[in-house]
Amino acid sequence: MKTMKNIDSFTHVRGESLFVDDLQLRQDALIGLCFDSPKAHGKITSVDYSKAEALDGVVKIFTYKDVLGENQIGGIIPDEPLWAEDEVHFWGQPIAFIIAKTEAIAKKARALITIEIEELPVITTAKEAKEKKSFINAPRSFKLGDSKNTFANCEYVFEGETFSNGQEHLYLETQGCYAVPLENGTIKLTSSTQGPTQVQKTAAKVLGIPMHKIEVDVIRLGGGFGGKEDQATPWAVMTAVAVQHLNKPVKYMLNRHDDLRMTGKRHPYSSFYKIGLTKDLKISAFEVEFLQNSGAAADLSPAIAERTLFHATNSYFIPNVTTTVFSCKTNLPPNTAFRGFGGPQGMFVIESAIADAANKIGINKKQIQEANLLSENDTFSYGQIATKVEAKNTWFTAKDTFNLEKTEQEIANFNAENKHYKKGISLMPITFGISFTNTQMNHARALVHIYQDGSVGVSTGAVEMGQSVNTKMLQVAQTVLGISTSKVKLETTNTTRVANTSPSAASSTADLNGKAVEMACTSLLERLTKVAANILSSEEKNISFKEDFVFVADKKSTLTWEAVIMQAMAERVALSENAHYATPKIHFDKSIEKGHPFAYHVYGTAITTVTVDCLRGTYEIDAVKIIHDFGKSMNLGIDIGQIEGALAQGIGWMTMEEIAYNTNGKLLSNALSTYKVPDIFSAPKTIETIPLETEGHDLAIQKSKAVGEPPLMYGIGAYFAIQEAVKAFNPNYTLKFHAPFTPEKVLMGLYEE
Repeated sequence: MKTMKNIDSFTHVRGESLFVDDLQLRQDALIGLCFDSPKAHGKITSVDYSKAEALDGVVKIFTYKDVLGENQIGGIIPDEPLWAEDEVHFWGQPIAFIIAKTEAIAKKARALITIEIEELPVITTAKEAKEKKSFINAPRSFKLGDSKNTFANCEYVFEGETFSNGQEHLYLETQGCYAVPLENGTIKLTSSTQGPTQVQKTAAKVLGIPMHKIEVDVIRLGGGFGGKEDQATPWAVMTAVAVQHLNKPVKYMLNRHDDLRMTGKRHPYSSFYKIGLTKDLKISAFEVEFLQNSGAAADLSPAIAERTLFHATNSYFIPNVTTTVFSCKTNLPPNTAFRGFGGPQGMFVIESAIADAANKIGINKKQIQEANLLSENDTFSYGQIATKVEAKNTWFTAKDTFNLEKTEQEIANFNAENKHYKKGISLMPITFGISFTNTQMNHARALVHIYQDGSVGVSTGAVEMGQSVNTKMLQVAQTVLGISTSKVKLETTNTTRVANTSPSAASSTADLNGKAVEMACTSLLERLTKVAANILSSEEKNISFKEDFVFVADKKSTLTWEAVIMQAMAERVALSENAHYATPKIHFDKSIEKGHPFAYHVYGTAITTVTVDCLRGTYEIDAVKIIHDFGKSMNLGIDIGQIEGALAQGIGWMTMEEIAYNTNGKLLSNALSTYKVPDIFSAPKTIETIPLETEGHDLAIQKSKAVGEPPLMYGIGAYFAIQEAVKAFNPNYTLKFHAPFTPEKVLMGLYEE
């Protein structure tokens, strides 16, 4: 397996990498700041901007009245104004945009604005929204077999409820954009976005101009995790509106408190399940009703809800399934994409249902898990046939490699010998589909230039946000062309060079853009092979490029890469190539909720062990040991880094990251003193990741499977391991499935009667 260090690591460590906030501003640049709603729901009766406008240094305050196009930023459903008009629907909803000479003046002006709002009822939970029939769109259901009539034939039937909370993205770089006017009414937006085309398209719509008048450039992001897929758009569009009117550069970087207050999170879900098993522990029937807390506008909620349905049965084959999801409209900031994109919320429910069933039957949870793992040619509830299935392979390899029986015995011995500390263990299998579930988004382009000196510039639609996608793109280019890495440069992601891009999301970025780079470089190589063959008087089939030289029948010649490029220039051979890649085979018909939506699936199994301090309710993650299906990893160092980062994020979601709003819709977990993310002390003491030996998949770039999102779900195992430890201490503890499992909840569980 190959590995290459992240090409940004040198400049990151030296503080030389450029982000939006590092850009040198033009001398006449102005600063933007959003004025947002101090109430969660109500009618705006009056806003007084006069004192703010009179402040020295305030240039202009923009509202919906200044929009020349359409005051609408909703992507899937047009239900979200850029700036509120007559009503506000969440605490933090943008109402106006202050432009001032400095940030300090803008902040002072914001404090001088007075607003009166006639308050309306506030909905904060999905349950309440469903009761009041407050929905974003119509519910959706996936069905396989006949679950309703199968329960009657089940030996065991159990029903229950789960809750998984939201999660703050907490990217290191907050949302932001720097907008600069160019000539002829063109505006360049340097944005911190995962979706450059979405920013371009929405800005053009709001400004009432064609898309070619908006250029979006993305250098890199200081983290995204889905939070900048759709929600980077409004801030960029606000700066664009200001530039359109003022013809001066405008920069807007949200401070951390504004970012926390005004942006959406991972969706909280309240879910209700019914599970039926046969005597030999086969899950015969499964039904779930998911209530997704979408927030005040659609954002990406319908797509996220869909992926919840796609992953509702995780790694198990269940012949009779009915799953339904309601996207519930509440008065919270519109919730949005987050690593896993609805999949983790679905998987938590099936794992909870299995844990509930095992506890009530009086057996170990892993017996049910193992009895129902996917096999080759099983059918998913959405109609796709499972092929190249590695669910059982990862499960049994994990059990054998990590000596599960010995570990379980050691835990039993520890628990027998210790009164105030108890250990727990869990197995967490994962099966995660790779592709955008909206089929039309599965395409990408690459533009590759070979310059006269033999150096190469590569442009793609992939956004580098810490996942090292640029490193993988460079690997693809240098591998195909047979040149050293120093000859290849990854350009910024720019809508003028590579247009109509899908966002960097869905774990598909490396596959889609990598395949496009591969195609472009292969086309260039074919042309250069002809040139080299002529120079060396050889047949083309004998020519190959390696180590910056031309090889003939696998023997190194004296002909260099640079010499071939010079000759190609002399012969007027095209040294630029634009390639387009669209994932083959995939399709999905939403009218019947059936199809083949995924290029392939990623599999894995994690074994998690924990120790709970039964006096304090605190816990430590002792170890997470993983067998993961990387396919044929093209960069194992980067891929294992993705596993470890995703795992920590998943553990955080399941154990400590607790989003809290009051009944008035105000965010209470609005600072890092009140919202806790994993630090070095809460990370697992040991993380061991072993690649599963497989052939990989042809639809993965160089057979190297996507690795961004799937491992987050390993973190779910921490929840159930902690619960096992609590049960070991308190036999009276009743299993609950209400995440995150914070130390407060653990302490209450340890001593409940």
